[in-house]
Amino acid sequence: QVQLVESGGGLVQAGGSVRLSCVVSAFTFSSYAMGWFRQAPGKERQFVAASSRSGGRTYYADSVKGRFTISKDNAKNTAYLQMNSLKPEDTALYYCAAHLTPAGRVLLNPSDYDYWGQGTQVTVSS
Repeated sequence: QVQLVESGGGLVQAGGSVRLSCVVSAFTFSSYAMGWFRQAPGKERQFVAASSRSGGRTYYADSVKGRFTISKDNAKNTAYLQMNSLKPEDTALYYCAAHLTPAGRVLLNPSDYDYWGQGTQVTVSS
């Protein structure tokens, strides 16, 4: 059973930074592509960022490109989302997701992922 546990959310002022972590309990974490998604109240789950299993390929939503960085530390079984220059519209519940994939694939849709964390809240005040 693969489990994902996010942490690092909280309340931050606009323009500030937050780093989210996602610890994955999997023996072969290096074989998992990772993604971050977010969901604001009353809205659908939205793609934020994704990484190939090596971390060598990444992809971002236009709304976060240049501000957010996804990374993956296979030695620590942990994925990260560094969030800089935060805006009030970034306020949401953030989820990490994992899927066992061949090398090089980056997955952009929620339906691509088998495993999800419980979410961590990020609130950006203006």
